[in-house]
Amino acid sequence: MTVTALVAPTVAGYEASADLAALVVRTTHDDQLELGAEQLRLACKCAHCTRARFDGRFPARFPGIAITDIGDLGYGLNISFSDGHNRGIYPKPYLLSLAER
Repeated sequence: MTVTALVAPTVAGYEASADLAALVVRTTHDDQLELGAEQLRLACKCAHCTRARFDGRFPARFPGIAITDIGDLGYGLNISFSDGHNRGIYPKPYLLSLAER
């Protein structure tokens, strides 16, 4: 009897695109996914952004936003943006779920 285990892909590598407008993610299943900087900024779940959404102050768009830095925390990425926002931590499974949308 052969047992085949289905293992969900995980993040194997990442980098900002050459124009800084996207995060390119490579998975353990050899997929390459691209997440736009605006999509990521809109998906930030930090306390500051969560509160801004609750108060109705969160922008509907971030046109022209760029990724300025990426810090790897092991379980997730801390992504900084050209608008100065650098509080967001994106768990790696969350990044993969965003790519599926």
